Amino acid sequence: MNEEIHVLGEWFIIHFTENPGMAFGIEFGGIYGKLLLTLFRIVAIFFMARFILNMIKDSAPNGAVIAVTLILAGALGNVIDSVFYGVIFSDSFHQVATLFPEGGGYGTWLHGRVVDMLYFPIIKGYLPEWIPFYGGDYFVFFRPIFNIADSAITTGVFMIILFHRKYFSQAFSKDEKKPSASKSE
Repeated sequence: MNEEIHVLGEWFIIHFTENPGMAFGIEFGGIYGKLLLTLFRIVAIFFMARFILNMIKDSAPNGAVIAVTLILAGALGNVIDSVFYGVIFSDSFHQVATLFPEGGGYGTWLHGRVVDMLYFPIIKGYLPEWIPFYGGDYFVFFRPIFNIADSAITTGVFMIILFHRKYFSQAFSKDEKKPSASKSE
């Protein structure tokens, strides 16, 4: 746990950590919260897969299909960790985790932690004293540690945000071509 390999000096580090919750390590509700989160993710994956199939059937732009597929693939990767990781690995605190340990893993089905490893602390230093509330505090940009699945989700979301007019104008133009029902006098 927390072992690091410096790939590009202090700029890109592979830092092993396990995320017990959701984005930024936020947890809620203990073991029941983790169970609900994992079940919600599984249901969301099912609906996203159906949505992608409908997009393909409706000839949605390729970019939109790719963006939503990236989000689905990232969600699926994180769910695989949540479902299986705690069952097939021993705990990795103060030791190297063992695959298929004799007594079973550290957790039960649907309660695994998600492995995060990509860390890009691009800028480090102290904030100027004149900044309210945080002046003089140590600052790291970009602090979050994430994984490839998180990168896929983020890329898909950014694609939708940046190109939403291009992706969804086709859907709106189909609706505009439909004749409207109007009363004749």
